[in-house]
Amino acid sequence: MSTHGSPLRGLMSTSRSQTFEGRFGRLFRALPVASYGHTDAATEANLKALGSAMEAGAELPKDGADEEESGIPALYTYLGQFIDHDLTFGPEGSFQKQRDPDALVDFRTPAFDLDCVYGRGPGDQPYIYRGDSFLLGNAIGGGGDPNAVDLPRNNATPARALIGDPRNDENVIVSQLHGLFLRFHNRLLADHAGMTFEGAQQLLQRHYQYVILHDFLPRIVDAGVLDALKTHGHFDQHKLHFYHPRRAPFMPVEFSTAAYRFGHSMIRPGYRLNDNDKTLLSLFAASEDADLRGKHAMDPIRGIDWGRFVDVDVRPYDGATAGSPEQKRRLQLAYRMDTSLVNPLAHLPPNVAEGVVSLAQRNLLRSFSLGLPTGQAVARAMHVPVLHDDDILIGKAVDVPAPGEDPLPIVSVSKVFKHNCPLWTYILAEAVRHKADVKITPTGGPTTVKTPRLGPVGGRIVAEVFLGLMFGDSASLLRSDPGWIPAVGPGYSLKDFVRYATGK
Repeated sequence: MSTHGSPLRGLMSTSRSQTFEGRFGRLFRALPVASYGHTDAATEANLKALGSAMEAGAELPKDGADEEESGIPALYTYLGQFIDHDLTFGPEGSFQKQRDPDALVDFRTPAFDLDCVYGRGPGDQPYIYRGDSFLLGNAIGGGGDPNAVDLPRNNATPARALIGDPRNDENVIVSQLHGLFLRFHNRLLADHAGMTFEGAQQLLQRHYQYVILHDFLPRIVDAGVLDALKTHGHFDQHKLHFYHPRRAPFMPVEFSTAAYRFGHSMIRPGYRLNDNDKTLLSLFAASEDADLRGKHAMDPIRGIDWGRFVDVDVRPYDGATAGSPEQKRRLQLAYRMDTSLVNPLAHLPPNVAEGVVSLAQRNLLRSFSLGLPTGQAVARAMHVPVLHDDDILIGKAVDVPAPGEDPLPIVSVSKVFKHNCPLWTYILAEAVRHKADVKITPTGGPTTVKTPRLGPVGGRIVAEVFLGLMFGDSASLLRSDPGWIPAVGPGYSLKDFVRYATGK
């Protein structure tokens, strides 16, 4: 993503020679474009100030319980990133003109079809396959999985992953999650004599889409929002009020640039991958070898112990003493959805971002450059209660704020945000108003954790786009086989997916 010069004016055109499958567009075309200053320069300054207010103080990765944790296992953050890569690939250079999402090309099919895994298939990309199976990379260890492997890579320096979407090698967590999809496909072929490539592909897609519908969405979206989209307990296409593609599916900018960026607030400062203390790593460090960045051959000690990322087993909630083996083995939980991003995301390294290096500022400036309406305007258009300025709090959604860290109303940043909140910030603030007591599997700690979930604006946008894309795809689970249930049963979830892919 290029941000040379002003983020508001540095939008470059691209060649039209590249084939594309979908487009970006708007859900709320009639709403006015938001403004946060009398000039672009004033708007940029105000949005940067808000972005800075949404950045937490410096914090290193650590073992042990954390007051910012939700009840959602950390792997769901990276499943969300994986899903995003499956749906969209719209480089900033693909804008055709300023503030025109209709001119932004999506080079990814807007469907849950795993094209980020399968690429263009073995006929067109044979170098990522071995027969009907995926090619796998070198063995990696440390996580207790004897069959753990890196992604297949070329022989260049750095060694690039040979996969359907190179973005799934951005960090070591999504990289190894992508590897589980490769292994799941390969195991299906091994477990079912005579199964074809197409049969394994379809069955993997079924399990993936089932997890999205019945596990991922319920964890991130308020239950009342999802219930409003069902009839007799089943998702109903006729309940979709806002996402209605007239011809081909499209990716709404309200989704891609605001609502679906909720996951940025769920990222931890770093993660522990396994027992080895060298694998307690920050998101970013001075050297890529010392952090979680990918796009190079995996250090062979960095195999993930999946029980630290998803509830494949039961772990202690916390150790009695700092640095104890129990504490180091605990299930790491995603941070709560709120209007606070961890400090490493305020200082993106040069190979991740150019120009504006704060992720919060980048999100806000990008939303303005695409002409998004305010959160209040969208809430009114959706006929849901509009948050008062005093309810749009900037800060961490912890139960007991630390001294000096009480969340403050958005107008404390600038009066320009009075009744005038950027959609992304509004959706995160709305999530804080929709907390649920979520049960967690670890022992020795609380049985539930208060967990923000996307509300009537953010949750409805995300859910409608997800469901609309599935209902619009004749090959999807909702269209072709809505009654399908995995062999494990209707409670099938991400942890079951991980167990099967790892050979359990």
